[in-house]
Amino acid sequence: MLIKLIERSLVYPRPSRERGDWRPKWLQPQNVWFRSADNIKLHGWYIHNPDARRLIVYCHANGEHVADQANLVFRLQSHLAATIFVFDYRGYGRSRGKPHERGCIADGMAAQRWLAEREGVDTEDIVIMGRSIGGGVGVAMAGEQGARALVLEATFSRMTDAAASMYPWLPVRLVMSNRYNSMRRIKKFTGPLFQCHGSNDEVVPLKLARRLFEASPSPMKQFYEVHCGRHNDSHPPAYYAALGEFLDRVDEQARPLPTPLRRRKRQLVS
Repeated sequence: MLIKLIERSLVYPRPSRERGDWRPKWLQPQNVWFRSADNIKLHGWYIHNPDARRLIVYCHANGEHVADQANLVFRLQSHLAATIFVFDYRGYGRSRGKPHERGCIADGMAAQRWLAEREGVDTEDIVIMGRSIGGGVGVAMAGEQGARALVLEATFSRMTDAAASMYPWLPVRLVMSNRYNSMRRIKKFTGPLFQCHGSNDEVVPLKLARRLFEASPSPMKQFYEVHCGRHNDSHPPAYYAALGEFLDRVDEQARPLPTPLRRRKRQLVS
């Protein structure tokens, strides 16, 4: 029992709900309440872009919540011409419940379904972005529900690989229950993959990201290495330019989305 509690605190270091700006007036997000497959009530921000050319659901890292994402959402909107849905896993921010691997993945899939229904598209029309543990969630989402493209930032091959690198004296591969085996799950997704990683990532070594990239069966994939980048560094403008060009190529090859993106007139659940 003690081992499980220690693992949860390390894998899910949930920040205080009081942290961050929950009402960024300059962004004006719509608060969304939705439910996971096991009926856990979840919270997210929906940020509509009237000039959107793509739809993105964003899976944040394990030390963040929705209120930390305002600046990132603005960058994604402006650089990628996107409508964004960013949500909190169970136990994070205003979402109910307690986090664990199966639950967090179910939460991500519920968020993807919510955005698809909201916009009147299929889940396969949604771009999935995930950072760190959010990449582990995103890989599972793409494997189960498809994606227009999968974008991974600072993501590990398996959580047990990253933990073993940080704590080589502990038997983490034997005792961890939150394993996030993206090496196995990514084999189910053959769509476009864009993966970014810092060369000096001190949490997830670059070699683990390369290992995951090589395991991907996608015929359209690109690895973007940030020189001297660390795990929690902000990405340079060149990263967003490269990602935008990649997504433009995806759009050229994929079936067209409605123009302008069609939105269902559906009242937000409160």
